Amino acid sequence: MSMDKIEAKHLENYFKITQEALEKAKATPENLDMENAREDFLKMVESYIADAKHFEKEKKIVDAFAAINYAHGWLDAGARIGLWDVDDNRLFTRDAKTAAKKEE
Repeated sequence: MSMDKIEAKHLENYFKITQEALEKAKATPENLDMENAREDFLKMVESYIADAKHFEKEKKIVDAFAAINYAHGWLDAGARIGLWDVDDNRLFTRDAKTAAKKEE
């Protein structure tokens, strides 16, 4: 595989893995510790940003792009479930303004 190209077989594999993960994720624990969740989310974001920078230095552009998108996905997910107060729909798919409008 070229490091600057995503092939159909890789996309197919990620669809399969993501669907399997979704099915497992549907079994949610009864008690969630939101403060620990917040810390975990932020650690994941920071780790994926570091990975993206590493891949970029190694000229693994596709991997860098994937890692930075994972980082942003964690940020969006955290915003969506209310782990942080955000007010910028340019940066997040769900911000405080969007949430307020939906609750009206």
